Amino acid sequence: MLSNLMPASVREAAYRRKFLENRDENLFMGSFESYAAAEAGAPSSKAVGYDNAPADAFYSHQVAFYDYPGLFWLGRALDEGMRTVFDLGGHVGIKYYAFRRMVNYPADLRWTVCDVPAVVKSGRDLAVQREVTQQLGFTTDIQDMDGCDVLYASGSLQYLPKRISETLASLKTKPRRIILNTTAVNSERTLYTLNSIGFAVCPYRIQHHDQLLAELAEAGYKRRDAWRNEGKPIEVPFVEAGDKAYFAGCCFDRQ
Repeated sequence: MLSNLMPASVREAAYRRKFLENRDENLFMGSFESYAAAEAGAPSSKAVGYDNAPADAFYSHQVAFYDYPGLFWLGRALDEGMRTVFDLGGHVGIKYYAFRRMVNYPADLRWTVCDVPAVVKSGRDLAVQREVTQQLGFTTDIQDMDGCDVLYASGSLQYLPKRISETLASLKTKPRRIILNTTAVNSERTLYTLNSIGFAVCPYRIQHHDQLLAELAEAGYKRRDAWRNEGKPIEVPFVEAGDKAYFAGCCFDRQ
């Protein structure tokens, strides 16, 4: 392509303009030493943080092809008698609504979504409208994960300032099962970057894949499964190993 013949500095400047002007794409830019450094390096012209996005942005209640590995292990958990699900970063309950068409939810299921305040408010209102408040609840406190049967995190770990191992270490009773899906990982190293979601820019961690699995094992969990979410692209251009990023998932049980 003609653009590839341009000097790298010109291509990088053009991409930066595209990133700053983005409204409807999922873009990544830059490399930082830490999550905090990425947050501090966010452009002043954009809002920072996921709670700045409209509650209905980018989401539907449809089951995507990359949802099925996590859905499988969640269904197995319910079959095995697990009844409390902590949906970390679950927005307005999109997976709760999507999956109930595929899985027979037990009457005593309690599904709790943890998200930012504006999204939680919208989720609660929607749950009232759909008359599902006996099963679906909301919180802004990640510590409410304590004692749950299943931690389900789909596409959310990368936006959190703390790694999952740090959160687990703060709990009195860890989840029996952890199901991660569409988690941003890298085959070579951990990257901290910025993610443009159109309405805002978010600090973003792309964790070294093997390191993530090792952290879960060190936290007292045994691996049941691991997978790669093919067909869901991610790349951080102009950054070393930025082309080695991908989305992945896994299922671990507490030993």
